[in-house]
Amino acid sequence: MPLYSSTPIIPGLLHLTLVTNRGALFGLFHDLADPYRAVVFTSIPMLAIVLILFFQFRTTIADTAAQAGLALILGGALGNLVDRLRLGYVVDFVDLFIGEHHWPAFNVADSCICVGVSLLVLDLFLKGGRQQEAGLPPAV
Repeated sequence: MPLYSSTPIIPGLLHLTLVTNRGALFGLFHDLADPYRAVVFTSIPMLAIVLILFFQFRTTIADTAAQAGLALILGGALGNLVDRLRLGYVVDFVDLFIGEHHWPAFNVADSCICVGVSLLVLDLFLKGGRQQEAGLPPAV
């Protein structure tokens, strides 16, 4: 598929559009100078991967939502990091829009990160509610 070409999947809603992303999530910081961009966008994901693994080992296997959320974030971070190390940028291709309202292009790894973070937030809210019902102090 040539760069910037677009193939409609669901006309008016979803296209596959090949773009490159030298920035962070949804193209943030894409204008950062090259020597800094490479360092920032490889070291931060590596640090995140180490932290995610640390939290996964400290989270019980019975905590399904947290484990699934961390696994999705880990997979997304690894996927984007592989693209950056191999190509120098991330390949984005999912193009969502409704009429004139257009969401920045993203990829499956970005989706995994967003769904994983959502699962972690949901898990925190559910745990907080259960602790209050049990009369336990909120987790810090």
